Amino acid sequence: MALTVRFAEEKDIPAIMGLLKQVNLVHYEGRPDLFKKATKYTEEELREILKNESAPVFVCVDEEEKVLGHGFCIFQRPENTQLLVDHLTLYIDDICVDENARRRHVGKTLYENISSFAKEKGCYNVTLNVWSCNPGAEKFYESLGLVPYKVGMERIL
Repeated sequence: MALTVRFAEEKDIPAIMGLLKQVNLVHYEGRPDLFKKATKYTEEELREILKNESAPVFVCVDEEEKVLGHGFCIFQRPENTQLLVDHLTLYIDDICVDENARRRHVGKTLYENISSFAKEKGCYNVTLNVWSCNPGAEKFYESLGLVPYKVGMERIL
């Protein structure tokens, strides 16, 4: 199966919305105390995001242009800080692979293309967050060579 990663287009919105539902369901089932059973964006919000060059969205498609996964990214740079080095970062806000396309290297292909894009744009690093209720994702990212650089902790009161 030939996989291609490209910038998301308006025609991809229905497929991306379906993927957003899948990824949110994982979070909702893992932490219903934090996540609502909803999608992260509406179709209108997604249309606006696709126009924003500082928040690129990628899709991985097969040879028939079927969307198998997406990657939402945001360029970040520390501002007005005496503590942090002024590095440009590409933060991966969301990666999702369609549950029917898993184990076909879609996630790896998406990540590698996003990482190459970040390097081309002069980024120092690529970062992302993984919820503790999603150990499969954590293991997947570790297999790609990502390592923890900070840990969020909580105590429910």
